[in-house]
Amino acid sequence: MTNGKQYLSDKDLATRYSVHRATPWRWVQSGNFPAPIKINNSTRWRLSDIEAWEAKQEVSA
Repeated sequence: MTNGKQYLSDKDLATRYSVHRATPWRWVQSGNFPAPIKINNSTRWRLSDIEAWEAKQEVSA
């Protein structure tokens, strides 16, 4: 956690969605997934962005 916000790595996302850790990167490239941000030397996804994306998926399903 940084600045009170939670961030997820590609490993975290792979576990969350039961996919290979390269899959979230493919989703980003296809434009169907939130883009990650750089934090120092790491790339992470904001949990709030992921939760908003999940909510959007539930509505359109």
